Amino acid sequence: MTARVILFGATGYTGRLAAHSMVRAGISPVLAGRSASRLAELADDLAAVAAPGVAATCQVADVAEPATVQALVTDPSDVLVSTVGPFTALGDPAISAAIRAGAAYVDSTGEPPFIQRVFTDYHRQAVASGARLLTAFGYDYVPGNLAGALALTQARADGAVPTRVEIGYFVQGAFAMSSGTKASSAGVMFAPSFAFRHGRIAPERAAKETSSFEIDGRLLDGLTVGGSEHYTLPRVDTALTDVGVYLGWAGSRTKAMSRASGALDAVAAIPGARSLLTGITRRLTSGPTGTGPDALQRSGGISIAVARAFDESGALVAQTRVDGPTPYDLTADLLAWAASMLATTRPDGVGALGPADAFGLEALVAGCRGVGLKQQAATSAN
Repeated sequence: MTARVILFGATGYTGRLAAHSMVRAGISPVLAGRSASRLAELADDLAAVAAPGVAATCQVADVAEPATVQALVTDPSDVLVSTVGPFTALGDPAISAAIRAGAAYVDSTGEPPFIQRVFTDYHRQAVASGARLLTAFGYDYVPGNLAGALALTQARADGAVPTRVEIGYFVQGAFAMSSGTKASSAGVMFAPSFAFRHGRIAPERAAKETSSFEIDGRLLDGLTVGGSEHYTLPRVDTALTDVGVYLGWAGSRTKAMSRASGALDAVAAIPGARSLLTGITRRLTSGPTGTGPDALQRSGGISIAVARAFDESGALVAQTRVDGPTPYDLTADLLAWAASMLATTRPDGVGALGPADAFGLEALVAGCRGVGLKQQAATSAN
């Protein structure tokens, strides 16, 4: 490993999983978080499973004291991986530290407002400093980026011109949320979101629309959400004018949730109501931090992403499906893979990057295959 990899939020639920993934990948991470004792305990746990020459170190940092987070990143070659959320509320110190140092940055967010901020405000700052930013580099939203890029490439190979792509995310088997995911989801429910329509990013409430995807002979519904694909897939194919991203976690309640989202959005338009509703929801979903499903509970889940590409007439011209491990294990392994890549190679671009434009589609396919995220089916126009 030729650069320092710093894992901020190492003692949280996703952070601990990512730390173990990094050590298995041969990375010696700098474990960063608020509690020196919990960091030391994690380092001891990692030492018991680490290969010779792989050793984690510790550094205390807290978003409440931004200077301690800034001190984590000291060189442009550094790679800062952040799992500290909710990112909309707590994400700024980490990404700002990486930008200030002109370093590489990766995070595990799935929150549309933060993703949009990365591709707008933080992007402009990172271009100036030379920083490389890879946001939402986990189950949200690498599988959809992979499936989308493969579908677009297949469509072009068949002579079609894709102008619209739809991405659907689903989980088969048991799936339980960590405390961090619950906290992030509470904020996202009432936060502004976005879509890529008619060739541009436009404001749009979360869960405004639904769409059905065929998964193993069953039609499953998904709700619209603002993902990184809205920014990244138009870079893969500049003919795209519309990108839709759908989450299928709600099952049979999907359409009811979409209708409820519209009603709540109307209420949230009342001055002061949005922050009040968000606060109430966060209190209802609050609990011990750093908790989540154990290995047995995670073992039965399968992550699925489907991409459908359409031409200007609305005809389906390509479809791709990728399957992978349960969302939390997949996220941890993807964070470790991205950190390893950024520590050993430098992307051609700077600023906010997507998985495909950061590493190239061939390397992305190989990297995802290495963590168990593989193409299962592809349908072409021919």
